[in-house]
Amino acid sequence: MPIVSSSRAACQGPYRRFQRAAALILGGSSGLLVVHAAARGLFENETEIGAPKRPGAVEWDAGAGTYTVSGGGANMWFTNDVFHFVWKRVSGDVSLSADIALLGAGGDPHRKACLLVRQSLAPNSAYADAVLHGDGLTSLQYRAGTGERTYEIQSSVVAPHRLRIEKRGRYVSMSVAGTDGVLHPAGGSFRLELNEPYYVGLGVCAHNNEDLVKAAFSRVELTGGTAPRILSTLETVPIASKDRRVVWTTTHHIEAPNWSRDGQSLVFNGRGQMYRIPVAGGEAVPIDTGSAQRCNNDHGLSPDGATLFISDQSLTDRKSRIYSLPWAGGTPKLITPVGPSYWHGVSPDGRTLAYCAERNGEFDIYTLPVDGGTETRLTTSPGLDDGPDYSPDGRWIYFNSDRTGRMQVWRMHPDGTQQEIVTNDDFNNWFPHPSPDGKWLVFLSYEKDVLGHPEYKDVTLRLMPLAGGKIEVLARLFGGQGTLNVPSWSPDSRRIAFVSYQVLPEGP
Repeated sequence: MPIVSSSRAACQGPYRRFQRAAALILGGSSGLLVVHAAARGLFENETEIGAPKRPGAVEWDAGAGTYTVSGGGANMWFTNDVFHFVWKRVSGDVSLSADIALLGAGGDPHRKACLLVRQSLAPNSAYADAVLHGDGLTSLQYRAGTGERTYEIQSSVVAPHRLRIEKRGRYVSMSVAGTDGVLHPAGGSFRLELNEPYYVGLGVCAHNNEDLVKAAFSRVELTGGTAPRILSTLETVPIASKDRRVVWTTTHHIEAPNWSRDGQSLVFNGRGQMYRIPVAGGEAVPIDTGSAQRCNNDHGLSPDGATLFISDQSLTDRKSRIYSLPWAGGTPKLITPVGPSYWHGVSPDGRTLAYCAERNGEFDIYTLPVDGGTETRLTTSPGLDDGPDYSPDGRWIYFNSDRTGRMQVWRMHPDGTQQEIVTNDDFNNWFPHPSPDGKWLVFLSYEKDVLGHPEYKDVTLRLMPLAGGKIEVLARLFGGQGTLNVPSWSPDSRRIAFVSYQVLPEGP
């Protein structure tokens, strides 16, 4: 199938650069009263969001280029916010940067100084902020819609000297800098759809309605966008809180994390290589895969964690084949002599592999003994069957199929019998993965008009209780091919690892 073969091949090439024109149209026809705009520098006005007991204010020192903002309020979280906001109305893409320092000793450790984009001045407005807390915690917080709860993506950098929030198209991201002032992407972005015009500005919250705290914002820059590039972010998300955590970022294209069986490491592919990194963060270390130097995003671990299965395209025909090698690295052993074959799952007893393979122009689900042998074809319906993964009790193989006209999640017994549909909605649903405790199914959803599983698309990670119940949204992000191709549950079934992508400007 041309769509499938092109998307599979795409994971082997260099990542594409996106070229978007970005224009910033500063507000002036909003109809809002602007009072002494020059006294607020770049900004038009200030207001209290919510009803703090102690009102805040802004002092603009034109000579020093510093905004000193005071603010009260109980919190900026959950479904409503209470803080002091210094703002300007804008349209188009926007970037706001500043050196930020919370002033004075004491105060609540979760007092906040932040850079914001916000739909309205209502306390329950959709918004995003790059926020520095009193204890140094730095996060990208967001409320996707009016009255919804707030989530966050925590940065691995504590107490940065400078922050930037950037809205490009439908995505918002954050960058951080140390004392050298050089901004680096913090990693992680999310979809936030704001109607134009919207608000951008500075905010301070005391996190205690009895207090009033101050923060200094200096070297404040408010600009439009520039020519973008792509950032890859390795992330985790707890299924309970849905607050995402950045593990690592890179300007190289990376894909498809697996979680080690001891819960301490993540494995992923990039530029034809395999890498390992601590879940807590650090540096990615290459895994020795011997002659396999064109690894793609279909890989994973044996149940005991001792063996790494990879799919590699190093042979001269460039067709993917499945190999095994020690978890620590070593010489790859060929398992599927016929290609293309793409690993996706292993039975709970470690004896059988499940994979997607093209044979005679059809992509179907196959199984094979882990040491090689004769493969067994499980699906025969015309079209694409892909992404097989075993349930932890070994009774089912979950997979995705477009046999009904749209890609949906299906399941069957390991011998191919009792094939039945699991999801039936208006999304194209790919790569279902049961949790190790057998309670949940996570999968990747594209919009209904997206064909195949391309990279760099608006996608949603969704979570289904296998005992029955409502499908939940884990994260909305810019992703697709490489985000969640293979099993990526933590061993305790509490977290998912995935990769998101993000459009960045050229330069720092």
